[in-house]
Amino acid sequence: MTETGDGRRPLNTGTAHSARVYDYILGGKNHYEADVAAGEAMIEVWPALPVHMRANRAFMLRASRYLARECGIRQFLDIGTGLPTSPNLHEVVQAVEPGARVVYVDNDPIVLNYAQALLASTPEGRTTYVHADMRDPDAILGSPGFRATLDLDEPIALLVIGMLHFIHPSDDDHGLLRRLLDPLPPGSYLAATIGTADFAPQEVGRVAEQYASEGMPMALRTHEEAAAFFTGLDLVDPGLVQVHKWRPDAGDEQVRDADIAMYGALARKPR
Repeated sequence: MTETGDGRRPLNTGTAHSARVYDYILGGKNHYEADVAAGEAMIEVWPALPVHMRANRAFMLRASRYLARECGIRQFLDIGTGLPTSPNLHEVVQAVEPGARVVYVDNDPIVLNYAQALLASTPEGRTTYVHADMRDPDAILGSPGFRATLDLDEPIALLVIGMLHFIHPSDDDHGLLRRLLDPLPPGSYLAATIGTADFAPQEVGRVAEQYASEGMPMALRTHEEAAAFFTGLDLVDPGLVQVHKWRPDAGDEQVRDADIAMYGALARKPR
């Protein structure tokens, strides 16, 4: 199922978009000249950016697999999905539980154009794409796709990966996240990654300036500021850490701390 919300915008290929820049740096194919130019400019000021972005995605894969395998979660709400990159979230969790259900949400029209790749669910499960913006939680939670796919009587994993540093405090960042979390039942989880300049302040600061020059201002946060997004939730060990340090797979420990500008954590909504 695919649906669009009131926030749908015409496709603008002349302006870089964070989802397409991310796709380019990860080695994808769904981007345009403006995204390539922006990505190259960012890599020039911080050559570790591809390592950082791969570590962010690897966190998402590990956390989602943990949620399905260790926590028994069968429902997932992925905000800021980005362009399809295999393995996608539903491929990971349905490999553990074929009946898992996933709602993907993004506001980039090009993601909508490629959404069919996100809908290749197992027969037992279900995937839905909702075209909406995180800044409008009511449009997400009230969408027919969300209501038809996820059951609010059962725990849901909310994934906000690589998104919160694009949501500024002036946009009521904590309020937006709470409006998404509050309707979810106890036993639900939040998995989130949050940009920071704590480990390479000069380089990451220049990348943030480059994003801002492309019309994508960022709000980088300290560890304390990032931790505030998990207030009232029970953090899963090892807590809020750089993404490559969260339950790493073999080889992840070889990544240098200075090459990672993202905190990540998984936390449970108490019963």
